[in-house]
Amino acid sequence: MQIFKTCLVIGAIVIKTATYAQLDDSTLRKVDLQGAVNFRDIGGYKTNDGKTIKWGKIYRAAEINKLTNQDALALEKRKITTDIDFRGLEESKKAPDALWNKVNYIRCGAGSEANQNWMQTLKSTNNGDSLMISYYQKIDSLGLRYKTLFNVLLSQNEKDAIVYHCTAGKDRTGIATALVLYSLGVPKQTIWKDYEASNYYRQSDNNRMIQMITAFGVSKNVAESMITVKPSYLEATWQAITKQYGSIDTFLEKELGVGKKEKEILRKKYVE
Repeated sequence: MQIFKTCLVIGAIVIKTATYAQLDDSTLRKVDLQGAVNFRDIGGYKTNDGKTIKWGKIYRAAEINKLTNQDALALEKRKITTDIDFRGLEESKKAPDALWNKVNYIRCGAGSEANQNWMQTLKSTNNGDSLMISYYQKIDSLGLRYKTLFNVLLSQNEKDAIVYHCTAGKDRTGIATALVLYSLGVPKQTIWKDYEASNYYRQSDNNRMIQMITAFGVSKNVAESMITVKPSYLEATWQAITKQYGSIDTFLEKELGVGKKEKEILRKKYVE
């Protein structure tokens, strides 16, 4: 029995280490704000050739409609001059971004208006993972949604920074970050760890949202699948892109205008 307990403890440590290994530098990565969660820097990651993504240039976040004046000053101090919103028109109208001085707001909500009856959809299923994988497999709008993001990254003044976000900062924002990190030469394992880290940064909000959704008659299993992220979700997008385009690189070049030349520009600007 003692050996069994010891194995359980060791197993838990290994799982946690594998999942949150990139969180060792979370004091640098997380942007502490009063009115927003899951707001973090994607700098600091190592690339395949041993270089490092620059800190303080590219940020990802959840909704930012509740920023305080102090938050706004903090983002202005970080020289974040572009705010890209992946939410649909109705989402953004209900919770408009709280903008700060000298920031350029751009909404890129392609594909985000498709599921307005999502609560009814959740009530009618018992397989949350299948629902989320189906969502992640829909890649038709990815080009329209993310092309502007890469255009900004390519043209942005090197002294400035950018933030992009959706509502929870985990799905649309998670896919965007995966594509950005890939284009900068970050290994797939690291990309997936950054994606999964939303479960860590959103832990208290996730618990609250799961309770809220189950109160409407949605099963806990489905609610947990809806609110958290799992490696299989992002993998579904990766596989769908590869199946349709042959490779992630072909997708980047054909749909986002990011070929070999553009990757060189991005890496010169955001890798050191």
